[in-house]
Amino acid sequence: MGKVTEIKLVGQPIFKQIMKLVDKVDIQGLIMKHESDYYYKSFKMRTQLFTMLFGIFSRCDSMWKSQCP
Repeated sequence: MGKVTEIKLVGQPIFKQIMKLVDKVDIQGLIMKHESDYYYKSFKMRTQLFTMLFGIFSRCDSMWKSQCP
């Protein structure tokens, strides 16, 4: 029998699974193509993406601390 090479994601939080999938995408290439980090103030594009995804999965309505459950 051959070696099983499928990814086992059992037991990992869904946010970590999404982060692993996003890491497979060439984010740096997309950043350079669209020059999305050219005029950033606080967060670069990658940090902004993960921050917004975390907010969505945490069911936050706003980025203010008092608005999250």
